[in-house]
Amino acid sequence: MTQVDAKSVVVGVNGSVAAVNAATWAVDEAVSRLLPLRLVYVMAPREASPSQPAADWEIERGEMALAQAQNAALAAARHEGAHVEVDMAIMAGHPAQVLVDESACAALVCVGTARRGKSSDGLLGPTAAGLVARAHSPVAVIRSNPDGSPTDLGVIAVVLNDDPDNDDVVHQAMEEGRRRHAIVRQIDRRVDSWVRRYPDVAVQTVAAGTGLRLGGPGEKAGRAIELAVVGGADAERITELATPNCHPIIGYPDCSVLVIRH
Repeated sequence: MTQVDAKSVVVGVNGSVAAVNAATWAVDEAVSRLLPLRLVYVMAPREASPSQPAADWEIERGEMALAQAQNAALAAARHEGAHVEVDMAIMAGHPAQVLVDESACAALVCVGTARRGKSSDGLLGPTAAGLVARAHSPVAVIRSNPDGSPTDLGVIAVVLNDDPDNDDVVHQAMEEGRRRHAIVRQIDRRVDSWVRRYPDVAVQTVAAGTGLRLGGPGEKAGRAIELAVVGGADAERITELATPNCHPIIGYPDCSVLVIRH
């Protein structure tokens, strides 16, 4: 998907460790696109008096959350020898709707969340679910481990199928593989043309239903899928899933997910 008027890579920040991890993950996205990183903190309206101005402590909490995410993002950029411009904003409203509005002029909107696993009532929180369902841009939902640590760089998985947007989805998965120097696992048989287009990206071809962990050339045995790249059809179904299901990417969506939209 190409957003002609895209102005930034947006990250929703709420003061959580998962949000900080999402901000650091998004640095490569912003740097590779030559776009600023926009950190957005949303103050939810008060139910009793939604028109009442935010209290000083609410604004201070937002400023602290943004500063924490900014410092982590700048440190990540320095570690990579890169420069990223960081823009920050405190906004009022319902978090999902504010981020959906932000997506109208974004190249990508990113939010962080913890791994939830089979014990959870749902795999996405309300903000991520609303964003996935209604965003105008690609959406990345970046998982953190239960202890708050970032998930390790693993395999990027994508399914080749007959959906109208599949070329866009596979293209973005290959771009992520190039961007993050990661192996791309293509789950299907239509692979030759993508291999030719991206000779510098390591690619695995596997049958649908292959397990969550699989060793292969250039890959440590047992390395898990950490990013699934999917299209609009999967985005419409993701909010209905309560546990990882029998998607061709086993364990989806209890891994980081990048949703590609036209």
